[in-house]
Amino acid sequence: MKALRVADGDGSRRNWLRQLSLAVGATAVSTATRAAGRVTLTAGAGAAAPAPIEWPALLAPDGRPIDMTGGQGVPVVVVFWATWCAFCERHNARVDKLHRALDPARLRVLGVALDRDGVAVQHYLRRHGYQFPVALEGGQLRSRFTSRRIIPMTCTVGADGRLRQCIPGEMAEDDVMELARLALPPAR
Repeated sequence: MKALRVADGDGSRRNWLRQLSLAVGATAVSTATRAAGRVTLTAGAGAAAPAPIEWPALLAPDGRPIDMTGGQGVPVVVVFWATWCAFCERHNARVDKLHRALDPARLRVLGVALDRDGVAVQHYLRRHGYQFPVALEGGQLRSRFTSRRIIPMTCTVGADGRLRQCIPGEMAEDDVMELARLALPPAR
């Protein structure tokens, strides 16, 4: 078992994410948990990787279907948020910047609105000028990623379709933009 402390290095969230990415990339990981400023990775030679995410039928706020199976082999950043969350509003502006910066054939971004009112979500998206795709939660997706109820919640899915990490709370712009690393081919 290997433990990483948030206080190691410069103590920033970015440093913590970097350490986690290095640790995850270096071992076969079966679980990763963060509690009291600590990330614990449990690994073993025979550790089974988590199963690929099974995407349910998703609908955009206007009722159009969103197909997440068409981008197999492409990493995905999934952000759970709500229109009434001020932290989400700032976070979504950063997520939109990430979306605009990368080709969706290299990295897909999906916002998942927890609101039930699709018209209100559409109004919110237009008011802020966000261009990243958004699905309504519908109660079928969040539990496939995390049981935590924090928003915003940013989850990453690797090109292999497996959940890599879930990052609770609002992220700084540099941290969100660093998620673009998912679009890079693995180091050999």
